[in-house]
Amino acid sequence: MAKYDVLIEGGRYFDGTTAPSAIRQVAIRDGRIARVTDQPIPHSDAAQVIDARGLWVTPGFLDTHTHYDAEMLVSPSLSESVRHGVTTVLVGSCSLSMVCSEAEDASDIFTRVETVPRDKVLPILRTRKTWRSPREWIEHIDQLPLGPNVISLLGHSDLRVRAMGLSRATDSSQKPSAGEMGVMESLLEEALECGFVGLSTMCLKWDKVDGERAWSKSLPSTYARWEEVARLNRLVRKYGRVHQGAPNAATPLQITQYIRECIGWLRRPLKTTLISQMDLKGSAYLNALTRLTSWVTNALRGDFRWQVLPTPFTVYADGIDVVFFEEFGAGEMALDLKDAVERNALLKDEQYRRDFRKFYGEKLSPRVWQRDFGDAEIIACPEPALVGKNFAEIARERGIHVVDLFLDLVVEHGNRLRWYTTVANHRPSVLRRMVRDRRALITFSDAGAHIRNMAFYNLPLRLLKLVQEAGDAGEPVMSPEEAVWRITGDQADWFGIEAGRIREGDRADVVVLDPEQLAQDLEQVHWAEMENFGLQRLVNRNPGVIRHVLINGQFAVRDEAIQPELGKQVGFGQFLAAH
Repeated sequence: MAKYDVLIEGGRYFDGTTAPSAIRQVAIRDGRIARVTDQPIPHSDAAQVIDARGLWVTPGFLDTHTHYDAEMLVSPSLSESVRHGVTTVLVGSCSLSMVCSEAEDASDIFTRVETVPRDKVLPILRTRKTWRSPREWIEHIDQLPLGPNVISLLGHSDLRVRAMGLSRATDSSQKPSAGEMGVMESLLEEALECGFVGLSTMCLKWDKVDGERAWSKSLPSTYARWEEVARLNRLVRKYGRVHQGAPNAATPLQITQYIRECIGWLRRPLKTTLISQMDLKGSAYLNALTRLTSWVTNALRGDFRWQVLPTPFTVYADGIDVVFFEEFGAGEMALDLKDAVERNALLKDEQYRRDFRKFYGEKLSPRVWQRDFGDAEIIACPEPALVGKNFAEIARERGIHVVDLFLDLVVEHGNRLRWYTTVANHRPSVLRRMVRDRRALITFSDAGAHIRNMAFYNLPLRLLKLVQEAGDAGEPVMSPEEAVWRITGDQADWFGIEAGRIREGDRADVVVLDPEQLAQDLEQVHWAEMENFGLQRLVNRNPGVIRHVLINGQFAVRDEAIQPELGKQVGFGQFLAAH
Protein backbone atom coordinates (compact mmCIF):
# COMPACT_ATOMS: atom_id res chain seq x y z
CA MET A 1 0.00 0.00 0.00
CA ALA A 2 1.33 3.46 -0.98
CA LYS A 3 2.62 5.71 1.78
CA TYR A 4 1.24 8.85 0.18
CA ASP A 5 -1.87 9.65 -1.85
CA VAL A 6 -0.16 12.22 -4.08
CA LEU A 7 3.45 13.18 -4.71
CA ILE A 8 4.17 16.58 -6.34
CA GLU A 9 7.71 16.32 -7.60
CA GLY A 10 10.34 18.89 -8.52
CA GLY A 11 8.26 22.08 -8.43
CA ARG A 12 9.23 25.49 -7.09
CA TYR A 13 7.56 25.33 -3.67
CA PHE A 14 5.97 28.37 -1.99
CA ASP A 15 4.73 27.64 1.53
CA GLY A 16 2.34 30.62 1.89
CA THR A 17 4.72 32.69 4.00
CA THR A 18 7.40 35.09 2.76
CA ALA A 19 10.06 32.39 3.19
CA PRO A 20 12.26 31.81 0.13
CA SER A 21 10.85 29.40 -2.43
CA ALA A 22 12.87 26.35 -3.44
CA ILE A 23 12.66 23.13 -5.41
CA ARG A 24 10.93 20.59 -3.24
CA GLN A 25 8.98 17.36 -3.24
CA VAL A 26 5.55 17.64 -1.59
CA ALA A 27 3.75 14.52 -0.40
CA ILE A 28 0.07 14.45 0.56
CA ARG A 29 -1.75 11.93 2.71
CA ASP A 30 -5.33 11.99 4.07
CA GLY A 31 -5.96 15.58 3.04
CA ARG A 32 -2.83 16.95 4.72
CA ILE A 33 0.69 17.87 3.69
CA ALA A 34 2.58 14.85 4.97
CA ARG A 35 6.11 15.70 3.86
CA VAL A 36 8.08 18.52 2.23
CA THR A 37 11.66 17.66 1.35
CA ASP A 38 14.53 18.47 -0.98
CA GLN A 39 15.36 14.78 -1.16
CA PRO A 40 13.88 12.41 -3.77
CA ILE A 41 10.82 10.43 -2.77
CA PRO A 42 10.44 7.06 -4.54
CA HIS A 43 7.49 6.97 -6.94
CA SER A 44 6.52 3.66 -5.41
CA ASP A 45 5.70 5.54 -2.18
CA ALA A 46 2.84 7.44 -3.85
CA ALA A 47 -0.42 6.37 -5.44
CA GLN A 48 -0.21 9.31 -7.88
CA VAL A 49 2.73 11.42 -9.02
CA ILE A 50 2.66 14.94 -10.52
CA ASP A 51 5.74 16.06 -12.45
CA ALA A 52 5.98 19.74 -11.45
CA ARG A 53 9.39 20.53 -12.93
CA GLY A 54 9.37 24.11 -14.24
CA LEU A 55 6.11 24.79 -12.40
CA TRP A 56 5.15 26.54 -9.16
CA VAL A 57 3.56 24.72 -6.24
CA THR A 58 1.59 27.13 -4.05
CA PRO A 59 -1.16 27.08 -1.45
CA GLY A 60 -4.67 27.42 -2.84
CA PHE A 61 -5.67 31.04 -3.31
CA LEU A 62 -8.21 32.91 -1.18
CA ASP A 63 -10.93 35.08 -2.73
CA THR A 64 -12.20 37.16 0.17
CA HIS A 65 -14.88 39.18 -1.59
CA THR A 66 -17.46 37.13 -3.45
CA HIS A 67 -21.24 36.94 -3.77
CA TYR A 68 -21.62 33.20 -4.19
CA ASP A 69 -24.32 33.10 -1.47
CA ALA A 70 -27.09 31.91 -3.82
CA GLU A 71 -24.99 30.10 -6.43
CA MET A 72 -23.35 27.72 -3.99
CA LEU A 73 -26.78 26.38 -2.96
CA VAL A 74 -27.38 24.86 -6.42
CA SER A 75 -23.90 24.84 -7.98
CA PRO A 76 -21.58 24.16 -5.04
CA SER A 77 -18.59 23.35 -7.23
CA LEU A 78 -18.06 27.11 -7.78
CA SER A 79 -15.87 25.92 -10.61
CA GLU A 80 -15.34 29.35 -12.17
CA SER A 81 -13.16 30.23 -9.20
CA VAL A 82 -11.63 26.80 -8.62
CA ARG A 83 -10.36 26.56 -12.21
CA HIS A 84 -8.18 29.60 -11.45
CA GLY A 85 -6.68 28.14 -8.28
CA VAL A 86 -9.10 29.57 -5.71
CA THR A 87 -9.68 27.04 -2.93
CA THR A 88 -11.33 29.27 -0.29
CA VAL A 89 -14.07 31.86 -0.90
CA LEU A 90 -15.73 34.36 1.42
CA VAL A 91 -19.48 35.01 1.17
CA GLY A 92 -21.76 37.44 3.02
CA SER A 93 -20.09 40.57 1.63
CA CYS A 94 -21.61 44.06 1.38
CA SER A 95 -24.27 43.42 4.10
CA LEU A 96 -25.78 40.67 1.90
CA SER A 97 -25.78 37.28 3.56
CA MET A 98 -28.67 34.84 3.13
CA VAL A 99 -28.63 33.52 6.67
CA CYS A 100 -31.27 35.11 8.90
CA SER A 101 -33.95 36.67 6.69
CA GLU A 102 -36.85 34.94 4.95
CA ALA A 103 -36.48 33.69 1.37
CA GLU A 104 -38.14 36.64 -0.40
CA ASP A 105 -36.33 39.21 1.75
CA ALA A 106 -32.98 37.52 1.17
CA SER A 107 -33.63 37.50 -2.56
CA ASP A 108 -34.81 41.11 -2.78
CA ILE A 109 -31.85 42.60 -0.97
CA PHE A 110 -29.46 40.61 -3.16
CA THR A 111 -30.60 40.35 -6.77
CA ARG A 112 -30.77 43.93 -8.02
CA VAL A 113 -27.58 44.98 -6.26
CA GLU A 114 -25.60 42.05 -7.61
CA THR A 115 -27.43 41.90 -10.98
CA VAL A 116 -28.41 38.25 -10.75
CA PRO A 117 -31.99 37.78 -11.99
CA ARG A 118 -34.61 37.64 -9.25
CA ASP A 119 -36.60 35.01 -11.15
CA LYS A 120 -33.62 32.67 -10.81
CA VAL A 121 -32.62 33.38 -7.20
CA LEU A 122 -36.03 33.55 -5.51
CA PRO A 123 -37.14 30.02 -6.53
CA ILE A 124 -33.84 28.64 -5.25
CA LEU A 125 -34.36 30.21 -1.85
CA ARG A 126 -38.06 29.30 -1.66
CA THR A 127 -37.34 25.63 -2.30
CA ARG A 128 -34.09 25.24 -0.37
CA LYS A 129 -34.03 27.75 2.49
CA THR A 130 -34.88 25.84 5.65
CA TRP A 131 -32.55 27.76 7.99
CA ARG A 132 -33.14 30.99 9.92
CA SER A 133 -30.03 31.25 12.06
CA PRO A 134 -26.25 31.16 11.59
CA ARG A 135 -25.96 27.75 13.23
CA GLU A 136 -28.66 26.27 10.98
CA TRP A 137 -27.03 27.84 7.90
CA ILE A 138 -23.71 26.16 8.74
CA GLU A 139 -25.48 22.84 9.22
CA HIS A 140 -26.93 23.20 5.72
CA ILE A 141 -23.61 24.26 4.17
CA ASP A 142 -21.90 21.28 5.78
CA GLN A 143 -24.24 18.97 3.83
CA LEU A 144 -23.38 20.49 0.43
CA PRO A 145 -20.73 18.96 -1.84
CA LEU A 146 -18.70 22.17 -1.78
CA GLY A 147 -15.91 22.71 -4.27
CA PRO A 148 -13.84 25.33 -2.44
CA ASN A 149 -13.81 25.98 1.27
CA VAL A 150 -16.28 28.62 2.43
CA ILE A 151 -15.94 31.32 5.07
CA SER A 152 -18.64 33.88 5.79
CA LEU A 153 -19.47 37.30 7.10
CA LEU A 154 -22.92 37.99 8.52
CA GLY A 155 -24.63 40.72 6.52
CA HIS A 156 -26.14 43.69 8.34
CA SER A 157 -28.95 44.08 5.78
CA ASP A 158 -29.82 40.42 6.36
CA LEU A 159 -29.81 40.97 10.14
CA ARG A 160 -31.82 44.19 9.96
CA VAL A 161 -34.57 42.71 7.78
CA ARG A 162 -34.87 39.70 10.07
CA ALA A 163 -35.25 41.93 13.13
CA MET A 164 -37.34 44.80 11.73
CA GLY A 165 -39.05 43.50 8.60
CA LEU A 166 -38.26 44.83 5.12
CA SER A 167 -40.58 47.84 5.31
CA ARG A 168 -39.28 49.24 8.60
CA ALA A 169 -35.68 48.29 7.79
CA THR A 170 -35.83 50.53 4.69
CA ASP A 171 -37.54 53.50 6.36
CA SER A 172 -35.18 56.29 7.41
CA SER A 173 -37.57 57.44 10.12
CA GLN A 174 -37.44 54.08 11.93
CA LYS A 175 -34.93 52.95 14.53
CA PRO A 176 -34.77 49.39 15.84
CA SER A 177 -36.55 48.92 19.13
CA ALA A 178 -34.70 47.51 22.12
CA GLY A 179 -36.13 44.10 21.31
CA GLU A 180 -35.13 44.31 17.63
CA MET A 181 -31.65 45.43 18.57
CA GLY A 182 -31.46 42.45 20.89
CA VAL A 183 -32.42 40.10 18.05
CA MET A 184 -29.61 41.49 15.88
CA GLU A 185 -27.05 41.21 18.66
CA SER A 186 -28.13 37.69 19.57
CA LEU A 187 -27.89 36.45 15.97
CA LEU A 188 -24.54 38.15 15.42
CA GLU A 189 -23.12 36.64 18.59
CA GLU A 190 -24.35 33.21 17.53
CA ALA A 191 -22.62 33.69 14.16
CA LEU A 192 -19.34 34.70 15.79
CA GLU A 193 -19.54 31.77 18.21
CA CYS A 194 -20.06 29.44 15.24
CA GLY A 195 -17.03 30.75 13.38
CA PHE A 196 -18.29 33.49 11.05
CA VAL A 197 -15.34 35.79 10.29
CA GLY A 198 -17.23 39.00 11.08
CA LEU A 199 -19.90 41.50 10.05
CA SER A 200 -20.47 43.28 6.74
CA THR A 201 -22.25 46.64 6.44
CA MET A 202 -23.10 49.07 3.63
CA CYS A 203 -23.33 52.86 3.43
CA LEU A 204 -23.40 53.22 -0.37
CA LYS A 205 -26.87 54.56 -1.19
CA TRP A 206 -27.02 53.43 -4.82
CA ASP A 207 -27.23 49.74 -3.99
CA LYS A 208 -31.00 49.11 -4.29
CA VAL A 209 -33.66 46.60 -3.26
CA ASP A 210 -35.47 44.38 -5.81
CA GLY A 211 -39.07 43.08 -5.79
CA GLU A 212 -42.34 44.96 -5.44
CA ARG A 213 -42.48 45.63 -1.71
CA ALA A 214 -39.50 47.98 -1.36
CA TRP A 215 -38.45 48.48 -4.99
CA SER A 216 -35.60 50.99 -5.39
CA LYS A 217 -35.13 51.61 -1.69
CA SER A 218 -31.46 51.55 -0.70
CA LEU A 219 -30.19 48.48 1.12
CA PRO A 220 -31.43 48.16 4.71
CA SER A 221 -27.92 48.60 6.15
CA THR A 222 -27.74 52.13 4.69
CA TYR A 223 -30.63 53.29 6.90
CA ALA A 224 -28.89 52.42 10.16
CA ARG A 225 -27.63 55.19 12.39
CA TRP A 226 -24.01 54.76 13.42
CA GLU A 227 -24.95 54.00 17.04
CA GLU A 228 -26.60 50.80 15.76
CA VAL A 229 -23.48 49.78 13.86
CA ALA A 230 -21.29 50.62 16.85
CA ARG A 231 -23.32 48.30 19.09
CA LEU A 232 -22.81 45.43 16.66
CA ASN A 233 -19.13 46.28 16.38
CA ARG A 234 -18.73 45.69 20.12
CA LEU A 235 -19.37 42.02 19.51
CA VAL A 236 -17.10 41.89 16.46
CA ARG A 237 -14.33 43.52 18.51
CA LYS A 238 -14.95 41.17 21.45
CA TYR A 239 -14.31 38.13 19.23
CA GLY A 240 -11.39 39.71 17.36
CA ARG A 241 -13.19 39.38 14.04
CA VAL A 242 -13.53 41.60 10.96
CA HIS A 243 -15.85 44.46 10.00
CA GLN A 244 -16.21 44.79 6.23
CA GLY A 245 -17.77 48.09 5.19
CA ALA A 246 -18.42 50.32 2.20
CA PRO A 247 -18.37 54.11 2.69
CA ASN A 248 -20.74 56.34 0.75
CA ALA A 249 -18.72 57.51 -2.27
CA ALA A 250 -20.75 60.74 -2.36
CA THR A 251 -19.63 61.73 1.16
CA PRO A 252 -15.96 60.74 1.49
CA LEU A 253 -15.56 62.17 5.00
CA GLN A 254 -18.04 59.59 6.27
CA ILE A 255 -15.05 57.30 6.43
CA THR A 256 -14.07 58.93 9.72
CA GLN A 257 -16.75 56.83 11.43
CA TYR A 258 -14.99 53.65 10.32
CA ILE A 259 -11.62 55.05 11.40
CA ARG A 260 -12.89 55.89 14.88
CA GLU A 261 -14.26 52.37 15.30
CA CYS A 262 -11.13 50.75 13.89
CA ILE A 263 -8.73 52.60 16.18
CA GLY A 264 -10.94 51.89 19.17
CA TRP A 265 -9.71 54.68 21.48
CA LEU A 266 -8.71 52.78 24.64
CA ARG A 267 -10.44 49.65 23.31
CA ARG A 268 -9.21 46.72 21.32
CA PRO A 269 -8.73 47.81 17.68
CA LEU A 270 -11.44 46.61 15.32
CA LYS A 271 -10.18 44.77 12.26
CA THR A 272 -11.67 46.77 9.41
CA THR A 273 -11.63 46.32 5.64
CA LEU A 274 -13.34 48.80 3.34
CA ILE A 275 -14.48 48.69 -0.27
CA SER A 276 -12.48 49.81 -2.12
CA GLN A 277 -9.25 51.63 -2.89
CA MET A 278 -9.13 52.41 -6.59
CA ASP A 279 -7.40 54.82 -8.90
CA LEU A 280 -10.63 56.25 -10.28
CA LYS A 281 -10.50 58.10 -13.59
CA GLY A 282 -13.28 60.40 -12.45
CA SER A 283 -12.02 61.10 -8.91
CA ALA A 284 -8.27 60.59 -8.95
CA TYR A 285 -7.81 62.68 -5.81
CA LEU A 286 -9.68 60.04 -3.78
CA ASN A 287 -6.71 57.71 -4.19
CA ALA A 288 -4.57 60.10 -2.16
CA LEU A 289 -7.31 60.33 0.46
CA THR A 290 -7.57 56.55 0.77
CA ARG A 291 -3.78 56.18 1.13
CA LEU A 292 -3.75 58.84 3.84
CA THR A 293 -6.65 57.15 5.61
CA SER A 294 -4.83 53.83 5.73
CA TRP A 295 -1.56 55.35 6.90
CA VAL A 296 -3.14 57.43 9.67
CA THR A 297 -5.43 54.68 10.94
CA ASN A 298 -2.69 52.07 11.15
CA ALA A 299 -0.20 54.58 12.60
CA LEU A 300 -2.70 55.10 15.41
CA ARG A 301 -2.61 51.33 16.09
CA GLY A 302 -5.69 50.48 14.08
CA ASP A 303 -5.93 47.31 12.02
CA PHE A 304 -7.22 48.69 8.74
CA ARG A 305 -7.11 47.38 5.16
CA TRP A 306 -8.49 48.77 1.95
CA GLN A 307 -9.56 46.15 -0.57
CA VAL A 308 -7.51 46.52 -3.76
CA LEU A 309 -8.33 44.99 -7.14
CA PRO A 310 -4.91 44.30 -8.75
CA THR A 311 -6.07 44.96 -12.32
CA PRO A 312 -7.91 47.59 -14.38
CA PHE A 313 -11.56 47.88 -13.31
CA THR A 314 -13.33 47.31 -16.62
CA VAL A 315 -17.13 47.22 -16.66
CA TYR A 316 -19.48 46.01 -19.42
CA ALA A 317 -23.01 47.39 -19.80
CA ASP A 318 -26.26 46.57 -21.61
CA GLY A 319 -27.89 49.85 -22.58
CA ILE A 320 -28.36 51.95 -19.46
CA ASP A 321 -28.50 48.93 -17.13
CA VAL A 322 -25.31 49.28 -15.13
CA VAL A 323 -25.04 50.11 -11.47
CA PHE A 324 -22.87 53.23 -11.68
CA PHE A 325 -25.74 55.16 -13.27
CA GLU A 326 -27.35 54.94 -9.82
CA GLU A 327 -24.85 57.47 -8.47
CA PHE A 328 -26.54 60.52 -10.02
CA GLY A 329 -30.13 61.62 -10.15
CA ALA A 330 -30.96 61.23 -13.83
CA GLY A 331 -29.49 57.74 -14.07
CA GLU A 332 -31.23 56.73 -10.87
CA MET A 333 -34.58 57.91 -12.24
CA ALA A 334 -34.22 55.71 -15.32
CA LEU A 335 -33.14 52.62 -13.40
CA ASP A 336 -36.05 53.06 -11.00
CA LEU A 337 -38.44 52.30 -13.89
CA LYS A 338 -38.94 48.61 -14.66
CA ASP A 339 -41.35 49.10 -17.55
CA ALA A 340 -39.54 49.64 -20.87
CA VAL A 341 -42.29 51.89 -22.26
CA GLU A 342 -42.20 54.16 -19.21
CA ARG A 343 -38.41 54.23 -19.23
CA ASN A 344 -38.23 55.10 -22.92
CA ALA A 345 -40.76 57.89 -22.44
CA LEU A 346 -38.56 59.31 -19.72
CA LEU A 347 -35.39 59.01 -21.81
CA LYS A 348 -37.06 60.94 -24.65
CA ASP A 349 -38.29 63.75 -22.39
CA GLU A 350 -36.38 66.99 -23.07
CA GLN A 351 -36.38 68.19 -19.45
CA TYR A 352 -34.99 64.82 -18.39
CA ARG A 353 -32.27 65.10 -21.01
CA ARG A 354 -31.33 68.55 -19.77
CA ASP A 355 -30.98 67.14 -16.26
CA PHE A 356 -28.92 64.20 -17.55
CA ARG A 357 -26.61 66.57 -19.45
CA LYS A 358 -26.20 68.64 -16.28
CA PHE A 359 -25.21 65.62 -14.17
CA TYR A 360 -22.98 64.36 -16.96
CA GLY A 361 -21.14 67.69 -17.07
CA GLU A 362 -20.38 67.80 -13.35
CA LYS A 363 -16.70 67.00 -12.90
CA LEU A 364 -15.97 68.04 -9.32
CA SER A 365 -18.36 65.92 -7.27
CA PRO A 366 -17.06 62.54 -6.00
CA ARG A 367 -18.01 59.83 -8.48
CA VAL A 368 -17.10 56.31 -9.54
CA TRP A 369 -17.90 56.61 -13.26
CA GLN A 370 -15.80 59.23 -15.04
CA ARG A 371 -18.89 60.41 -16.98
CA ASP A 372 -17.12 60.37 -20.31
CA PHE A 373 -18.95 58.60 -23.13
CA GLY A 374 -15.85 59.21 -25.24
CA ASP A 375 -14.19 56.62 -23.00
CA ALA A 376 -16.81 53.95 -23.70
CA GLU A 377 -16.62 51.62 -26.68
CA ILE A 378 -19.58 49.89 -28.31
CA ILE A 379 -19.02 46.15 -28.72
CA ALA A 380 -22.48 45.00 -29.87
CA CYS A 381 -25.35 46.83 -31.54
CA PRO A 382 -28.06 46.15 -34.15
CA GLU A 383 -26.31 48.89 -36.18
CA PRO A 384 -23.05 47.10 -37.12
CA ALA A 385 -21.40 50.33 -38.27
CA LEU A 386 -21.35 51.56 -34.67
CA VAL A 387 -19.42 48.60 -33.27
CA GLY A 388 -15.85 49.51 -32.35
CA LYS A 389 -16.60 53.21 -31.98
CA ASN A 390 -17.07 55.25 -28.86
CA PHE A 391 -20.19 57.31 -28.23
CA ALA A 392 -18.40 60.65 -28.63
CA GLU A 393 -17.18 59.73 -32.13
CA ILE A 394 -20.70 58.86 -33.24
CA ALA A 395 -22.13 62.02 -31.65
CA ARG A 396 -19.66 64.15 -33.57
CA GLU A 397 -20.55 62.40 -36.81
CA ARG A 398 -24.25 63.07 -36.18
CA GLY A 399 -23.75 66.58 -34.84
CA ILE A 400 -25.55 66.06 -31.51
CA HIS A 401 -24.65 66.10 -27.84
CA VAL A 402 -23.13 62.82 -26.70
CA VAL A 403 -25.76 62.38 -23.96
CA ASP A 404 -28.56 62.71 -26.54
CA LEU A 405 -26.77 60.21 -28.76
CA PHE A 406 -26.48 57.71 -25.91
CA LEU A 407 -30.10 58.09 -24.87
CA ASP A 408 -31.30 57.83 -28.49
CA LEU A 409 -29.41 54.54 -28.89
CA VAL A 410 -30.79 53.18 -25.61
CA VAL A 411 -34.35 54.03 -26.66
CA GLU A 412 -33.85 52.45 -30.07
CA HIS A 413 -31.87 49.36 -29.09
CA GLY A 414 -32.34 48.87 -25.34
CA ASN A 415 -30.15 46.10 -23.93
CA ARG A 416 -29.02 45.08 -27.40
CA LEU A 417 -26.62 48.02 -27.16
CA ARG A 418 -23.57 46.64 -25.36
CA TRP A 419 -20.52 48.68 -24.43
CA TYR A 420 -17.64 48.79 -21.99
CA THR A 421 -15.45 51.26 -20.17
CA THR A 422 -12.51 51.11 -17.79
CA VAL A 423 -13.48 53.00 -14.66
CA ALA A 424 -10.33 52.71 -12.55
CA ASN A 425 -6.85 51.24 -12.05
CA HIS A 426 -5.85 52.33 -15.57
CA ARG A 427 -2.41 53.72 -14.64
CA PRO A 428 0.10 50.88 -14.09
CA SER A 429 2.41 52.95 -11.88
CA VAL A 430 -0.40 53.89 -9.49
CA LEU A 431 -1.76 50.34 -9.43
CA ARG A 432 1.67 48.99 -8.57
CA ARG A 433 1.94 51.44 -5.70
CA MET A 434 -1.45 50.36 -4.35
CA VAL A 435 -0.69 46.63 -4.37
CA ARG A 436 2.77 47.19 -2.88
CA ASP A 437 1.16 48.44 0.35
CA ARG A 438 1.23 45.47 2.74
CA ARG A 439 -1.87 46.82 4.47
CA ALA A 440 -3.89 46.40 1.27
CA LEU A 441 -6.10 43.34 1.04
CA ILE A 442 -5.72 41.94 -2.48
CA THR A 443 -9.34 41.11 -3.22
CA PHE A 444 -12.68 42.49 -4.54
CA SER A 445 -13.42 40.08 -7.37
CA ASP A 446 -17.21 40.17 -6.72
CA ALA A 447 -17.24 36.60 -8.09
CA GLY A 448 -20.76 35.27 -8.55
CA ALA A 449 -22.28 38.73 -9.06
CA HIS A 450 -22.59 41.26 -11.90
CA ILE A 451 -22.65 38.30 -14.23
CA ARG A 452 -22.98 40.41 -17.42
CA ASN A 453 -20.88 43.33 -16.23
CA MET A 454 -17.46 42.04 -15.24
CA ALA A 455 -15.30 38.98 -14.59
CA PHE A 456 -12.42 38.85 -12.13
CA TYR A 457 -12.53 35.14 -11.31
CA ASN A 458 -8.79 34.93 -12.00
CA LEU A 459 -7.93 37.85 -9.69
CA PRO A 460 -5.03 36.06 -7.91
CA LEU A 461 -3.40 35.30 -11.26
CA ARG A 462 -3.62 38.96 -12.22
CA LEU A 463 -1.61 39.90 -9.14
CA LEU A 464 1.04 37.32 -10.00
CA LYS A 465 1.22 38.65 -13.55
CA LEU A 466 1.49 42.26 -12.37
CA VAL A 467 4.39 41.33 -10.07
CA GLN A 468 6.07 39.29 -12.79
CA GLU A 469 5.80 42.06 -15.39
CA ALA A 470 7.04 44.72 -12.98
CA GLY A 471 10.08 42.58 -12.16
CA ASP A 472 10.81 41.94 -15.83
CA ALA A 473 10.63 45.70 -16.45
CA GLY A 474 13.21 46.38 -13.73
CA GLU A 475 10.61 48.02 -11.46
CA PRO A 476 9.95 45.27 -8.90
CA VAL A 477 6.83 45.60 -6.77
CA MET A 478 7.47 42.62 -4.50
CA SER A 479 9.07 39.20 -4.64
CA PRO A 480 7.15 36.22 -6.05
CA GLU A 481 7.11 34.79 -2.52
CA GLU A 482 5.44 37.90 -1.16
CA ALA A 483 2.96 37.93 -4.03
CA VAL A 484 1.91 34.35 -3.27
CA TRP A 485 1.71 35.16 0.44
CA ARG A 486 -0.54 38.17 -0.20
CA ILE A 487 -3.21 35.94 -1.81
CA THR A 488 -2.77 33.01 0.56
CA GLY A 489 -1.28 33.07 4.07
CA ASP A 490 -1.58 36.81 4.62
CA GLN A 491 -5.34 36.81 4.16
CA ALA A 492 -5.87 33.53 6.01
CA ASP A 493 -4.06 34.91 9.06
CA TRP A 494 -5.97 38.19 9.00
CA PHE A 495 -9.35 36.46 8.82
CA GLY A 496 -8.24 33.89 11.38
CA ILE A 497 -8.81 30.69 9.41
CA GLU A 498 -6.87 27.52 8.70
CA ALA A 499 -5.93 28.02 5.06
CA GLY A 500 -3.29 29.63 2.87
CA ARG A 501 -0.26 27.52 3.82
CA ILE A 502 1.17 24.16 2.74
CA ARG A 503 3.75 23.27 5.35
CA GLU A 504 3.87 19.81 6.87
CA GLY A 505 0.63 19.19 8.76
CA ASP A 506 -1.34 21.89 6.90
CA ARG A 507 -4.50 21.30 4.86
CA ALA A 508 -3.60 20.06 1.39
CA ASP A 509 -5.19 22.88 -0.63
CA VAL A 510 -2.59 23.11 -3.38
CA VAL A 511 -2.16 24.77 -6.78
CA VAL A 512 0.34 23.74 -9.46
CA LEU A 513 0.76 26.49 -12.06
CA ASP A 514 2.96 27.44 -14.99
CA PRO A 515 4.40 30.94 -14.42
CA GLU A 516 5.40 31.26 -18.08
CA GLN A 517 1.72 31.18 -19.08
CA LEU A 518 0.92 34.26 -16.99
CA ALA A 519 2.11 36.31 -19.98
CA GLN A 520 -1.19 35.74 -21.79
CA ASP A 521 -4.09 38.24 -21.68
CA LEU A 522 -5.67 37.67 -18.28
CA GLU A 523 -8.16 40.53 -18.72
CA GLN A 524 -9.99 38.94 -21.64
CA VAL A 525 -13.57 37.85 -20.94
CA HIS A 526 -15.66 35.06 -22.43
CA TRP A 527 -19.25 33.85 -22.19
CA ALA A 528 -20.01 30.54 -20.47
CA GLU A 529 -23.03 28.73 -19.10
CA MET A 530 -23.78 29.41 -15.44
CA GLU A 531 -24.18 25.92 -14.01
CA ASN A 532 -27.79 25.07 -13.03
CA PHE A 533 -29.00 28.63 -13.68
CA GLY A 534 -29.71 28.55 -17.41
CA LEU A 535 -27.84 31.83 -17.85
CA GLN A 536 -24.75 32.98 -19.71
CA ARG A 537 -22.18 34.99 -17.78
CA LEU A 538 -18.82 36.60 -18.31
CA VAL A 539 -15.90 34.43 -17.21
CA ASN A 540 -12.13 34.15 -17.63
CA ARG A 541 -10.32 31.41 -19.54
CA ASN A 542 -6.54 31.14 -19.26
CA PRO A 543 -5.35 27.88 -20.80
CA GLY A 544 -2.06 26.55 -19.58
CA VAL A 545 -1.76 28.59 -16.37
CA ILE A 546 -3.40 26.37 -13.76
CA ARG A 547 -2.38 22.75 -14.27
CA HIS A 548 -3.72 21.14 -11.09
CA VAL A 549 -5.78 22.18 -8.07
CA LEU A 550 -6.14 19.95 -5.01
CA ILE A 551 -8.66 20.70 -2.29
CA ASN A 552 -8.39 18.67 0.89
CA GLY A 553 -5.87 16.51 -0.97
CA GLN A 554 -8.30 15.62 -3.78
CA PHE A 555 -7.98 16.66 -7.40
CA ALA A 556 -10.50 19.41 -8.18
CA VAL A 557 -8.62 20.33 -11.38
CA ARG A 558 -6.35 17.82 -13.05
CA ASP A 559 -4.39 18.53 -16.23
CA GLU A 560 -6.42 21.77 -16.53
CA ALA A 561 -9.76 19.93 -16.44
CA ILE A 562 -12.44 20.38 -13.77
CA GLN A 563 -12.97 16.93 -12.29
CA PRO A 564 -16.49 15.46 -12.63
CA GLU A 565 -16.75 14.76 -8.89
CA LEU A 566 -16.36 18.45 -8.01
CA GLY A 567 -19.63 19.84 -6.71
CA LYS A 568 -21.20 16.38 -6.68
CA GLN A 569 -19.29 14.53 -3.99
CA VAL A 570 -18.43 15.69 -0.49
CA GLY A 571 -14.82 15.67 0.61
CA PHE A 572 -13.45 18.72 -1.17
CA GLY A 573 -14.23 22.05 0.50
CA GLN A 574 -15.88 22.68 3.84
CA PHE A 575 -17.03 25.54 6.03
CA LEU A 576 -13.94 26.93 7.75
CA ALA A 577 -14.64 28.44 11.17
CA ALA A 578 -12.64 31.45 12.31
CA HIS A 579 -10.64 31.00 15.48
